[in-house]
Amino acid sequence: MRVLGVDPGLTRCGVGVVEGVAGRPLTMLGVGVVRTPADAELGLRLVAVERGMEEWLDKYRPEVVAVERVFSQHNVSTVMGTAQASAVAMLCAARRGLPVALHTPSEVKAAVTGSGRADKAQVGSMVTRLLRLSAPPKPADAADALALAICHIWRAPAQNRLQQAVAQHASAVKGRPS
Repeated sequence: MRVLGVDPGLTRCGVGVVEGVAGRPLTMLGVGVVRTPADAELGLRLVAVERGMEEWLDKYRPEVVAVERVFSQHNVSTVMGTAQASAVAMLCAARRGLPVALHTPSEVKAAVTGSGRADKAQVGSMVTRLLRLSAPPKPADAADALALAICHIWRAPAQNRLQQAVAQHASAVKGRPS
């Protein structure tokens, strides 16, 4: 499975591509950051994020896009920019017919480090180990994007089984006489 992880942000949108399957060594194919100038007009910044996402999608041809689920923060302007960048990533994936998976920051941290409360340094350290890199990806947004992709690769088989079980249960309940 080839996954494009996206750590959404309006100034720095982390992107990383990981390939592999759960239970086997994973391979990083690319990592980086799509940047926009903080003083540029919002619409132009969103177009820049879109162009960056399209370049990554064209270059790496992922099967799935894993995006960090936006959560409420104290700073409303920060959460708005994050949500807007997230929406651009989801739009680019949907336009290509790619599935989008959303993972919370604590899910990603728990999957990669074993603790949903891990700090950025711990996530970067584990991403470095898991992908057998010589150094942690910089900035942290890039490491977080790789962690999202790893999380999805590891969690997807269980999530798929759960979705199939729910669908089977729903069809069995639907088929029962009242």
